[in-house]
Amino acid sequence: MADNNTIARPYARAAFELAQEQHKLDGWSSALDVAGELLADGQAAKFLANPSLSDRQRLDFLAGLFGSAGTAAVFSGGDEQGTNFLKLLLEYGRVDVMPEIAEHFGALKAAVENTVDVTVTSAAPMSDAQQASVAAALQERLGRDVNLTTEIDENLIGGAVIRAGDVVIDGSLRARLEGLSNALIS
Repeated sequence: MADNNTIARPYARAAFELAQEQHKLDGWSSALDVAGELLADGQAAKFLANPSLSDRQRLDFLAGLFGSAGTAAVFSGGDEQGTNFLKLLLEYGRVDVMPEIAEHFGALKAAVENTVDVTVTSAAPMSDAQQASVAAALQERLGRDVNLTTEIDENLIGGAVIRAGDVVIDGSLRARLEGLSNALIS
């Protein structure tokens, strides 16, 4: 059986092309992100698998769920293409791959916009000047606009771990100490 990423890729591409054609990339992106988060734990998909539910009840449930979570009008009944997309996912039993669809859609959007999402995990909060410096250095290195978010992990002791797509730069003190420990043990 195909994995979720393989199944999600064509749905993400179709949604992306539709959203791009309608000039609604941001709306679809945020709607898919919210939908992906809501469906990530699999509980809603289990509920939707109940054979006693009609197709209309399944669609109404999803539209209500997404509408209450603030997905704008794309999946809450206000966008015909969004509603049709949900119907398609329900018809083929693919609602459970919504998190992967959102991830692939985000990657397609980032490629078109020449952006990259970067997460910097540090042991202590970073100042605005530090964040700006890291963002500028990464923008130069990656050749793309950088959307920087920060996280704090006190277990790092010091330094930071930077994740930009598939690129991971581990400049944490913990990693350096582990490397030193491994060198001493060998």
